[in-house]
Amino acid sequence: MNTEETNVDLKDADPQEAPGPGPDAVPEEAPGPAVDADATEADVSEADLDQVDQEDQVDQEDQEDQEDQEKQPMTGEGDRAEDAPSAGGEEAEPVPVPEKNGSVKLKIPEDEEEKFTGLTKEELLRVAGTPGWVRTRWSLLVVFWLGWLGMLGGAVLIVLQAPRCRDLPSSSWWNAGSLYRIGDVGAFSATHDLKGVEQKVGYLSQMKVRGLVIGPIHMAPADDVMSLRFEEVSSESGTLDQFKDLVQVAHKKGISVVLDLTPNYQGSSGPWFSNGSVTNVAERLKSALVFWVNQGLDGVQLSGVERVASMVPSLWTDIRAIVQNGTEGTLNKRVLIGVTERSAAEDVSALLNSTGVDLLISGVLLPGATEATDATERAQSVQLLYSAHSQLKLAWSLGGWGQGHLALLVGRGQGHLASLVGPALVRQHQLLLLTLPGTPVFNYGDEIGLMDEVRTGSGRSLEEWAERRSSRRFFSALSALRAKERSLLFGDFLLLSNSSSSLAYLRVWDQSERYLAAFNWAEEAAALHLSGAAALPRWAVVVLSTDGGALPADSSVDLTELRLGPGEAALLRFPYAG
Repeated sequence: MNTEETNVDLKDADPQEAPGPGPDAVPEEAPGPAVDADATEADVSEADLDQVDQEDQVDQEDQEDQEDQEKQPMTGEGDRAEDAPSAGGEEAEPVPVPEKNGSVKLKIPEDEEEKFTGLTKEELLRVAGTPGWVRTRWSLLVVFWLGWLGMLGGAVLIVLQAPRCRDLPSSSWWNAGSLYRIGDVGAFSATHDLKGVEQKVGYLSQMKVRGLVIGPIHMAPADDVMSLRFEEVSSESGTLDQFKDLVQVAHKKGISVVLDLTPNYQGSSGPWFSNGSVTNVAERLKSALVFWVNQGLDGVQLSGVERVASMVPSLWTDIRAIVQNGTEGTLNKRVLIGVTERSAAEDVSALLNSTGVDLLISGVLLPGATEATDATERAQSVQLLYSAHSQLKLAWSLGGWGQGHLALLVGRGQGHLASLVGPALVRQHQLLLLTLPGTPVFNYGDEIGLMDEVRTGSGRSLEEWAERRSSRRFFSALSALRAKERSLLFGDFLLLSNSSSSLAYLRVWDQSERYLAAFNWAEEAAALHLSGAAALPRWAVVVLSTDGGALPADSSVDLTELRLGPGEAALLRFPYAG
């Protein structure tokens, strides 16, 4: 075909009648530009080349478009088509857009957590019945019972080898603390009567006082047996109602009240008047005891007990029964305290056996003829009484003594501790009384170093007040310690050292802490050589000392080189060592 025919065919072809390409048809090449009939072969060839270049360029662009589509996320374009607004502002219906070649939609399932359902009952039974598991179970059962039996045997062995705890003694209230005597009620308080004593109960409770010994306060003109009236309170002391109030307030503070009913406490013919009147007075005392017991008394104190016990033993037995047996419903036992002039340890021991009193106050610790003899015999007397009697029946006192036959001034403003031993040694003797085995008995004012004489000057100096406060703090601390430490309440008494210038003893109870009391009576420093049956450790700790500068509290002391200053006393402790 020539060039002209080709041009004619192209011009005559109707583009609308041309069939569209089928799905499998290969697209025909686009017709090139019209060729002039007069064009040369060279012109045709150049036009063909231009056509080929254009086709190559179109193919290259199609390939780049396909690569870009493959890089896009594999999602259809339907979403974008839905978002596109139609012409005229109306929302057009979504037109499905065919997915392009290479685009694939994938649905990735969510990960589901795998649940463990365990073995079924049948599977467990099959596994448990295997020989291996049977042997394992039997082995574990044997090991369990062997371990259990081993622990049981070990516990039994520990119990058998451990030291048995010592049983506590059957003590009474008067063994749990000190007794505080107020003989002269008028001199004790500002109101000069029993009401003033009631106001001081809180003060006594702070000092851990366990019992209060009041009086005598009954009507008893000196040496006048016919005017004796046990049931009537003297106007100098107060009233019966004041006494009842005192008892109630004291009981609320845990303090028991003892009444001194010594018959002839103001006379000089003896505590029971003459020998011919002892029977009459004892009979009258029996009926008076019933009256006072009904007022809530916790005990009775009587002086000269050896006299009435020996002269009218049957009446004395009745007196003891009224006081000591108590009544139904009584929670606390009542105490019968005897007072004697005797000071020899052997005599005091004999009276304890013959009179049957619960406590016997004597002069066994009072100063004697020479100071050197006193220091040595004091410890020997304590040792004798401790060996012959239960410490629950022993009582120790230094104050409250007058001249002559006792002058019946027991606790009546005379014989204060400071007057007997000197103000500088008050705390030393407080430590002695509160650490001996038995019940300590103090006269009022002994806790502050009160003297017998009455000051008439303008007042006391600041140094005197400071010394009184220091003595009271020392007394309170020591009294509180004694009330809670079993070694000081019930402990054994072991003498470690005793000489004319020093004294040391040990208080020991079962597995409780041990307490060592050491005293230097001399006016110069002294070294104490401790010995005895007790095995002592090398070191001990200071609990209290009368000289806090030389032996401060909680400091350690070498017991092999224990030294005390002039007139110094100290209380040391060390633990139970097994």
